[in-house]
Amino acid sequence: MKTLVVVTGPTAVGKTTTAIQLAQHFNTEIISADSRQIFIETKIGTAVPNEEELTLVKHHFIGTRHVTDYYNAWQFEQDALQKADELFQNYDIVILAGGSGLYVDAVCNGIDEIPDIEPDLRKRINSQYEKEGIESLRQTLKFLDPEYYKIVDLSNPARLKRAIEICFQTGKTYSELRKENKKTRPFKIIKIALNREREALYERINQRVDQMISDGLEQEVKSLSQWKDCTALKTVGYREFFDYFDGLCTYTEAIEKIKQNTRKYAKKQISWIKRDSEYQWFSPNEINEMIQYIEFNNGKPINND
Repeated sequence: MKTLVVVTGPTAVGKTTTAIQLAQHFNTEIISADSRQIFIETKIGTAVPNEEELTLVKHHFIGTRHVTDYYNAWQFEQDALQKADELFQNYDIVILAGGSGLYVDAVCNGIDEIPDIEPDLRKRINSQYEKEGIESLRQTLKFLDPEYYKIVDLSNPARLKRAIEICFQTGKTYSELRKENKKTRPFKIIKIALNREREALYERINQRVDQMISDGLEQEVKSLSQWKDCTALKTVGYREFFDYFDGLCTYTEAIEKIKQNTRKYAKKQISWIKRDSEYQWFSPNEINEMIQYIEFNNGKPINND
């Protein structure tokens, strides 16, 4: 039986290092499930694995799209399943690693193709946002789909608008649509979630943001200013600098907002993962325990040699 090992957790927890260590142990490759690392232009702000890490283990779906490309979880499901099928020709185990919960769920459970949104509906919701602001979107989503409201990034207007569109277009909640018709997969799935003590995680988040600034995040964001309305850039680290460029906050405030919003995003990620009781939680330094857990749940040690 082929096995997909999922490695997820909040941002900055240590998923990249853990996934590489597991992949090296099982002599396999990694499918990235990060909805922003897939874009070529956002290396610094999305903490893409560095060249050394990419050399240690082959990664898939990192830097394969442009920020101007439209890409969603349903498309990722199709692409990732095809890649997994290819990899399973050579390996008994494959690692799926990333913190984008919807992308991970799409691969594990399947997601129905989202119907095209009627132009008039999209125009109406966009108008609501322009006239009434993001708080109006939040309250609308809270009314239409309180379950998704609890886990969505409430500072991301693109996510809010998309969920509201789907609720009106289909007559179902976005939560319902994602849960319907759970698909079976021709491989076993073992789910691992990583976490740290809150203070330690928040300190790592702050350090990561500082490192991004040192690595040139401001310049990276500035180079993408002409595409700031693209969905790919409606994310933490980019929104805040765009506000700074527009004179809506100071440089210092922008950096502090990135740290604050990243911490909020990490909390949302943890809440999303905790919805699924199939996850086994580990500290990132418990690599031997993770290996034992994977081997135990497969009934015998796996060797991809």
